[in-house]
Amino acid sequence: QVQLVESGGGLVQAGGSLRLSCAASGSIFSISAMGWYRQAPGKQRELVAVINSGGSTNYVDSVKGRFTISRDNAKNTVSLQMNSLKPEDTAVYYCNGQISAVGALALRAYWGQGTQVTVSS
Repeated sequence: QVQLVESGGGLVQAGGSLRLSCAASGSIFSISAMGWYRQAPGKQRELVAVINSGGSTNYVDSVKGRFTISRDNAKNTVSLQMNSLKPEDTAVYYCNGQISAVGALALRAYWGQGTQVTVSS
């Protein structure tokens, strides 16, 4: 069984910073891409940032230059450093991992439970 556990959400004023972390644990054979998604009330879940096992990254345009995604392959963790936060960044943030579990034939998507980020104006 594979689990993703997030931490680091909270309430911050506009212009502030937060760091989200996510740790994958369990019967993991390999991890391909890891990323962060977010979902604001009344909106669809959107991809915020993704990083592959080689360290290549991609960001949604609205966070480029403000957010930085990183990962530690040895610890199976992924982090999202969020700077210059704006009220429109308010959402539940979800960690995602494309993971092959021990004994499984293929990668599948695993999700964390979500962590609330609220940015006040």
